[in-house]
Amino acid sequence: MDEQSAAGLGTGPSADGPDAAYRAGALDLLGLLAYGALTAFDRLAEDSRMAPGLADKVQLAVMAGQQVEHFGRLRSRLADSGIDVMAAMRPFHEPFNGFHDHTRPKDWLEGLVKAYVGDGIAADFYREVAAFVDADTRALVHEVLADSGHVDFVVGRVRQAIESDPKVGGRLALWGRRLVGEALSQAQRVAADRDALTSLLTGTVDRPGLDLAAVSRMFSRLVENHTRRMAALGLQS
Repeated sequence: MDEQSAAGLGTGPSADGPDAAYRAGALDLLGLLAYGALTAFDRLAEDSRMAPGLADKVQLAVMAGQQVEHFGRLRSRLADSGIDVMAAMRPFHEPFNGFHDHTRPKDWLEGLVKAYVGDGIAADFYREVAAFVDADTRALVHEVLADSGHVDFVVGRVRQAIESDPKVGGRLALWGRRLVGEALSQAQRVAADRDALTSLLTGTVDRPGLDLAAVSRMFSRLVENHTRRMAALGLQS
C-alpha cells in the first residue's frame, strides 16, 4: 500500500505541514463533487419540465435521483473525516452558480447537451485531480462519476433531433462551444482560488504531482475529450 493509501484523509482538525495541505486538497475535491452533485440534481429536475414526453421526463428523474445518491455518499465520506458537507461545499457556491447562470439552456436539447458536454468536462477535471489523492478517495470519485447509462440516452436523443432537422446541429454546436469555454473558465477559477487543489495538481505538498507544464497539458486533454463528446453527438466542436 502506498503512502497516500495508508494515510487516507484521517479525522479531526488537521495540523500544519504537507499532510495537512494534502488533506485540505482531498477534502476540497470531495466538497466540490458534493456541490456538483447537488446542483446537477437541481438542474436535471428543472430540465425535466422541458421534456417532450413522459419517457424522457422519467429518464431525467432517474438521472437526478442518481445525483442525490452520489451526494449522500460524498456527505458520508466527509462526515467520516470530521467535516460537515455544508462547510465543504461553501467555497464552491460562487463558481458553480456563476457557471449555471451563464449557461441556462433555452430548451430540452440544450439541456441534454449541457448534461453531457458541460458535466463531462467537469468530470474529467475531477478525475485529473483524483489521480493524486489516496486510493479510497480516488475510488469514490470514480464511482460517483461513472456513467449510469445516461450517455447513450443523451447521444441518442440529440442525434435523432439532428436527423429530423439538420439545422438543429448548427445551433447545438455553437452551444457546445459556449459550454466548453465557460466550463474551462470555471475549472481554472476553482484551481486558482483553491490553493489546496492546486497543490495536489502541482505536487507542492511533497507528493507526486504535475508541474505547471503538465497542468497545461491537462487542460489540453480536457479539450480533446470535449471534442470526442461533440463528435459522439454528431456536432462540430
